[in-house]
Parts: sequence; structure tokens; C-alpha cells
Amino acid sequence: MRVLALLAAMVAGASAFGTAPSLSSSTFSGSAVTESSHAARETRGDLSMMRHRKRVAKLGKPADQRKALLRALTTETIRHGRIKTTLVRAKAVRKHVDHMIELGKRGDLHARRQALAWIYDKNLVHSLFEAAPERYADRQGGYTRVLRTMPRQGDNAKMAVIELV
Repeated sequence: MRVLALLAAMVAGASAFGTAPSLSSSTFSGSAVTESSHAARETRGDLSMMRHRKRVAKLGKPADQRKALLRALTTETIRHGRIKTTLVRAKAVRKHVDHMIELGKRGDLHARRQALAWIYDKNLVHSLFEAAPERYADRQGGYTRVLRTMPRQGDNAKMAVIELV
């Protein structure tokens, strides 16, 4: 009974707008929208844009979290001499570790304050400034080495070891 009532309501609703729609009596006069329209091409192009000439590896994080991550990885790399992380993170932190060692080689007060502003551990900065001039006196750069290792088991992410040379 309910089905009949529903069908009657649908027929009454359709008759309220005039005659029942048919293929020959359509009043639509616009053009059909196709998938190859200009708007569809624009959105498809926006999705596949590439980050040409972009230097900063964003690491999938907002700027404040990215900075905290890089500071922590820099501190731990200098403390332990070698850490295991993802390949992208290792390549991103290499720049900062090399910069901290350059500051340690310089050894002046301004360099020490710059290093204290980046590295979390004050005692680590003091030990870096004591050891870096002797250890890296003959090197002009390239104080870190990034070695690729096996992919991570859970998500198959590319892993690497970053170590001090």
C-alpha cells in the first residue's frame, strides 16, 4: 500500500511541472559539458604541478614542526655521530650539521651563540667547539656522509644513515 502511495505522489509531483519529460519535448537549449572542457584541463594540470627549483624539503610538516625536527636531528647527529632516519630527512639535516661544524671550526663568540640558538644541548655545543677545530682542520666541507640502507619494513620508506666523517 505504501508503494502505491509513493508512486502516486511521484506522478502527482511530475504532473505539477507540466507534462512528463520525454526526449522530444526537452526545453534545454545549452551545450553539453564534456570532460575535455577547459576547466577540467586546468584542474588536472594543477594536480600534477612539479616543484621545480624549490630548495626546501618540506618533509610533510608545517614550518615550525619542520624546524623542530631538523634541530632535533642535528643535535642527535652531533651527539651520537651516526643516526638512522629516512633518506629525505637525512639529506635535509646534512646542511644543518655541516653548518654547525663550520661554526665550531670558527670558534668565535658569535659562532658559539649561533650554535647555541640551533642545538638543544648547551654542553654538546661546548664539546663541539672543543673537538671540531682539531678533527676537521684539514677539511673544507663535507663533514657528513649519507649512506642508503634497506627500506623500512612497515611502509617501505627509503632509509639512510647519516654520520659524521
